[in-house]
Amino acid sequence: MESLQQTVRTLVEHGQWWAVPILAGAAAIEYIFPPFPGDTVTLAGAVLARLGDWSILLVFGALMAGNLVGAMADYLVGRHILSPERLTRRRRIANHETALHNVLAGFRKYGPALLVVNRFLPGIRALFFVAAGMARLPVTAVLFYATLSAALWTALLLGAGFVVGDNLPLLEELFTRYFQVVWIVVFIAVAVILWRRRRQ
Repeated sequence: MESLQQTVRTLVEHGQWWAVPILAGAAAIEYIFPPFPGDTVTLAGAVLARLGDWSILLVFGALMAGNLVGAMADYLVGRHILSPERLTRRRRIANHETALHNVLAGFRKYGPALLVVNRFLPGIRALFFVAAGMARLPVTAVLFYATLSAALWTALLLGAGFVVGDNLPLLEELFTRYFQVVWIVVFIAVAVILWRRRRQ
């Protein structure tokens, strides 16, 4: 995995007009293949909007477009490929049909909030849009929440790039710590949910 410094150097070598599709593609691929370091590429774009005399609107637009393409691709997978109707035809899943419907009912209730914060949750953000498709949430609503989340996250990264400036090690460390804290919080939240379910 490239460091932030290496990623910035790679984008500079490609130049702004070649790097913009790379930024959009990285943001989209991360939703389809979560291990891909899309956040590092996104952060590099934010740095170059501050230091590389690149158009901040162009960088913002590329990142937004990539986010939305990736998110909606996941939504379509959940709606058409992993739909409850298809899953329950499989014998193993059919035995857990009630549990599946309960999970989707819960997502219909809390899904909008999860979609709004999805961009701030590394590694698992794609699952929310797959679940949104499975739960048949309206595509217009999903697109709205995806846009809101992507805009907030991208604005945060661009703001961080402008505040920290050329101190790339500090910027990388800040976001590494942030992701570590998020993973701990997610782990604790899942553990609490499972514990509460066992007690019911």
